[in-house]
Amino acid sequence: MSLFKARDWWSTILGEKEEFDQGCLCVADVDNSGSGQDKIIVGSYMGYLRIFNPHPVKPGDGVQPEDLLLEVQLREPILQVEVGKFVSGTEGLHLAVLHCRKLCVYAVSATLGNVEHGNQYQIKLMYEHNLQRTACNMTYGPFGGVKGRDLICIQSMDGMLMLFEQESYAFGRFLPGFLLPGPLTYSSRTDSFITVSSCQQVESYKYQVLAFATDADERQETEQQKLSSGKRVAVDWVLNIGEQALDICIVSFNQAVSSVFVLGERNFFCLKDNGQIRFMKKLDYSPSCFIPYCSVKEGTINTLVGNHSKMLNVYQDVTLKWATQLPHIPVSVKVANIQDLKGVIVTLSDNGHLQCSYLGTDPSLFQAPRVDSREINYEEFNAEMKELQKIIKEATKTQDILPKSEKHRNLIVTAEVSPSLDVESQAIDSEVKAEAVPSVTVKITIQSRVTAQKPNLAVCVQAPLAVTCDQFIFDDLEPDSSETVVLSVFLKGNCSPSELEGNCVVSYNTPTGIPKVAQCNFRLPLRLICFPAQPSKAANHKLTIDTNKPPISFLTIFPDFVDPSEDDQANVLGFQFLTGSKTTLLASKTSQRYRIQSDQLEDLWLITKELTLRLEEHFKKQNCKDFACTFSGSIPLQEYFELIDQHFELRLSAEKFQELLSERAVQFRAIERRLLTRFKDKTPAPLQHLDTLLEGTFREVIALADAAEENQANMFQAFTKLKSATHLMIMLISLWQKLSTDQVAILEATFLPLAEDTPELGWEETVDAAISYLLRTCLSKSSKEQALTLSSQLCMPKDTSRLKKNITLFCDRLAKGGRLSLSTDSAAQQATVMPGGCTTIPESDVEERTVIPGSAATFLNHGQIAKQKSKP
Repeated sequence: MSLFKARDWWSTILGEKEEFDQGCLCVADVDNSGSGQDKIIVGSYMGYLRIFNPHPVKPGDGVQPEDLLLEVQLREPILQVEVGKFVSGTEGLHLAVLHCRKLCVYAVSATLGNVEHGNQYQIKLMYEHNLQRTACNMTYGPFGGVKGRDLICIQSMDGMLMLFEQESYAFGRFLPGFLLPGPLTYSSRTDSFITVSSCQQVESYKYQVLAFATDADERQETEQQKLSSGKRVAVDWVLNIGEQALDICIVSFNQAVSSVFVLGERNFFCLKDNGQIRFMKKLDYSPSCFIPYCSVKEGTINTLVGNHSKMLNVYQDVTLKWATQLPHIPVSVKVANIQDLKGVIVTLSDNGHLQCSYLGTDPSLFQAPRVDSREINYEEFNAEMKELQKIIKEATKTQDILPKSEKHRNLIVTAEVSPSLDVESQAIDSEVKAEAVPSVTVKITIQSRVTAQKPNLAVCVQAPLAVTCDQFIFDDLEPDSSETVVLSVFLKGNCSPSELEGNCVVSYNTPTGIPKVAQCNFRLPLRLICFPAQPSKAANHKLTIDTNKPPISFLTIFPDFVDPSEDDQANVLGFQFLTGSKTTLLASKTSQRYRIQSDQLEDLWLITKELTLRLEEHFKKQNCKDFACTFSGSIPLQEYFELIDQHFELRLSAEKFQELLSERAVQFRAIERRLLTRFKDKTPAPLQHLDTLLEGTFREVIALADAAEENQANMFQAFTKLKSATHLMIMLISLWQKLSTDQVAILEATFLPLAEDTPELGWEETVDAAISYLLRTCLSKSSKEQALTLSSQLCMPKDTSRLKKNITLFCDRLAKGGRLSLSTDSAAQQATVMPGGCTTIPESDVEERTVIPGSAATFLNHGQIAKQKSKP
């Protein structure tokens, strides 16, 4: 038994597959019995009207046959039921039922029975109104201060308030600026109607203003005002709440002032009669219904709020006093007096679960048995404690937490790439303009030593590469079983990738429910994106890689690209990329050098990487452990900066397209609103070429969207080229300064922080922040630079001058002996001599001009750059 669970007093399920909503529940003494006991009236969207009078023998009993006083099926869906003084000549209560196109008022009466079946109840139609417009909801009250009777106001789906003085229709008024209907209620204290518009504003309209409002055509209004409404109605007060409202309720208790309660999607508001906020409560859940029910303390009001977590919360103003669990999500809640039990909570769910409940607990008759007192045996307790600690230690061994070695893993995934390309290409929807786009087969095997539940395999390759299928879902794997899948990888986008690597990830659950992940990487062949071609003698970009071993014939390290019958390919080799560019590789006959040259800087990367990898594999097979590659040429910073500028310009263009699209979309919606207003007007005016303007704006939006899409594709290609060039820069810097593996990892994290560009976070500002951090910490030349604070907010810069200056200064500091480290301790920066004769960073304020080894380009310090800018 839970203290915070609603106690079921009486409940039932209404019908089968019926639907209910907020207005489908009402409690009142609808049969005018005079006993003060409420009856429960429920209407459904299926057209069923039911009236209940619960009489459980004991709390928790289900529905008895005599509890259902009346059940009748009406021909139309029931939107809302209300009880009030709706019939002239009598102050008795009658039932108003709102349908989509009809309002019916019934009298509910009982006929005394002479047998054990009890009384018989029936309904009699007093009058009905056929509606010209589709109804949404209704409210009632003594409009205009009438005594002894209630009038009805119905809100239509198109924003018209239709008022009925009982059996006769009074008038109808359109709400200004209407778009969608909201909740509607009536305040008898101020004689006004209160609703929440689609502008997320609480609006109040006086009854007298509605009654005496005239047509807009009869008043000297502007053209815009004539178009905006059929009947000009002035609003009394407006309050912007910033969200849509679920319900509105007006209460006036003896101990509290009259208040307007508004339940929003995330907030709960209490307003004064003039629209000022008395208080508001921010809710940390999604509410579904509410009702203010009483005032137990002077100046405060208690409210029930139901939510979609099946909870019913009791608030005293903004203070949570109680929370109780319900068996369903309530869409409507009421408080009733039933069978001399005051304050019964009546809730209704959308599928027809009707429940009467109360708060608190039932008295418990359980008595705890008497405990026999005995002396404590400390030796037994110590032995039991040691046994429990042993069990805990066994359950929390480190091998269960830390990653297991390959031999001891429960599930192993391996990927095998075919040594040759597919005979018949499996490329699908490739954008490459080459004659043939090759593909390569990858065979992935999953071996499981234990039961693997719901294994899911995901295969990832970097765009513009693609796979024929990237997701595989298997049945549960038994112990010592395996699964094998075969897929193909091909070049889909019309640009060269920055990486020729893929990743396989298998996620599964152990029998105990613990999620596990196994993964592996695979390397794709270079033949997938290029093929042998005739070498070119001239090129715009050239790189020279030095080694400490004699040059190896390309017949040995590139057997898949050379023809053994042609001896001229032993020292020179051409690579033709599928995208059209060409790269040439040359090996020196006299020195231990290799040259890579191409017209595009980014095309040098994959060939350079493939060369170093194949050289390392070749010498590793020969058990040569001292092989090393170095770079002593000039770092191609200016060419690299050109790629950065190209990418940044495309980012600026994307922002410009976004602004233009936003402006044209606003213009398009404004024209649509004007056209809609003219179409809704009872006396349509000429369109004044608004249709032509709408069509022209639509064409501009489509043209801008196409241009933005093309710019997005160009930006993706530019970012891919920038990543390739960045990989090349990282390799050259690491070979130039002979960086360790940890330092190369810092370089990669600095220059390649993003897998892809996003409008919110771009490559330029991210790399600039990372380099600035390194310049301020491990590469700082003085304590003054360490004291500088960096901006904590990343935003798109105006240009790339600061980034290029920081990259230049970064290379300058490395040339002077700077050491990459994530440690911010200045004492850790020890004086070391770097390879190639580089000394440590000088501590003087003025740095000398430094030349990168083997480079004609010079790098200036920050002070010199500032001085040069200040010159006329």
